[in-house]
Amino acid sequence: MTDAIKTLETLTDTAIDSAIGYEKASEGAKAPELKRILREQGQKRRALVNDLNGEITRLGGSTRTDGSTAGNAHQIWTKIATAFSDADEAAAERVEEGEDYIEKKFREALDRGGFDSETHQLLTRAHGEIAEGERLTDRLADQYD
Repeated sequence: MTDAIKTLETLTDTAIDSAIGYEKASEGAKAPELKRILREQGQKRRALVNDLNGEITRLGGSTRTDGSTAGNAHQIWTKIATAFSDADEAAAERVEEGEDYIEKKFREALDRGGFDSETHQLLTRAHGEIAEGERLTDRLADQYD
């Protein structure tokens, strides 16, 4: 297995975690507009997972479906934290923390390089989408704080 495939698998697992995070946050949010935004972001992240899985397949790897162990641990922690806080504030904070993490992972992968042009182009586009999501979640965290 190549380093590019390993990196893509890790990034895909992280994107799956992010999609699940958005979906769970949407379920926990009370404000209809926040629920809608979080649901839409989750759908966008699922589309990114499909794109990343397509690239893994193109390079000879196997698609990813489960996310990461770290993501599962984070979801358990956030369930506990959410039980003791305002639902909308907790939902906004959960996704904001997750977006900071995923943006860093994609940025670091791009900085390391070592990808063919198609993979690099996909990761550049993905990072742009994630950075946009990070800015959105920063605004949501401020709005629902």
